[in-house]
Amino acid sequence: MSAWWSKNRRLILQLAGTLLAVILLAALLRGEGWSEITAAFAKIKPADLLWVAFLFIISRLATAARWHVLLRAGGVNIRYKDSLALTFTGLFASNFLPTTIGGDMVRLAGVMRMGFDRAVCLASIAADRLIGMLGMSMTLPLGLVHAWKLLGAAPASSLTFAWSKRPLAFLKRTLSVFTLWLRQPASLLVSLAFTWVHMLCLFGSISILTADLETRIPFWMIAGLWSLTYFITQIPISINGYGLQELSFTFLLSNAAGLSPAASLSVAVLIRAFFILTSLPGALFLPFIVTVMAEQKTGALPRDNLL
Repeated sequence: MSAWWSKNRRLILQLAGTLLAVILLAALLRGEGWSEITAAFAKIKPADLLWVAFLFIISRLATAARWHVLLRAGGVNIRYKDSLALTFTGLFASNFLPTTIGGDMVRLAGVMRMGFDRAVCLASIAADRLIGMLGMSMTLPLGLVHAWKLLGAAPASSLTFAWSKRPLAFLKRTLSVFTLWLRQPASLLVSLAFTWVHMLCLFGSISILTADLETRIPFWMIAGLWSLTYFITQIPISINGYGLQELSFTFLLSNAAGLSPAASLSVAVLIRAFFILTSLPGALFLPFIVTVMAEQKTGALPRDNLL
């Protein structure tokens, strides 16, 4: 029993955290009343939903390009459409199969299927995540400024330490392979630029939705509050941040930005919905990747393309 618990402890705790977050969300929904929440949804213009969908597509393309640049700089001769397909597949796995197949594992399996160096591919995924965190950390201080009174100095300090410790340890483990990109700083800058594109699209989407709810929130406040939400969801207490992301962003929007709880919850739920919807193209390639992951246990695979 103890061996089983040691093996599955993290997953069970994350499941419990996700369940708790969902219960709190349900309580919040019940407390606000369905009429207020549906009224908030009704205020959002269909045309603006299309604009948000367009921005999310650009965001996904930029995210794939960020990883693609790192792969190419590391000597991986992969086509962009293959990087794009693997990125969408990883996003789909993270959203729909979080307890069995991680998005990063899906990307790694796919790129290894094409015969590329495992160490470089693994390091590129690590670098991709770190650059994404670096981009969000640039707007994190804006979120801390607006939320300082809400979080309090002590909790904010402890959370900041926890957030900084994790990426620093991650960087230490993979620094020997990161020298590939440190010798090519231009590739890191281009990759970071694609992160900024992703962030601008995401923050712009939130700005469009909040504007429809008759509350003009400054763009940089949105950037800061979402960045703070992003780092909160990095705490591994729920699966893929389900529930935790929605609760955190709802709390910050309503208490720091002055949006009503019903409107804040509507925005948080819509953002999650768009994250999920824009990952659906990855379902086309997931069966192939799952087969590849099974085949990798039996030996090396020949080089090939996904598309």
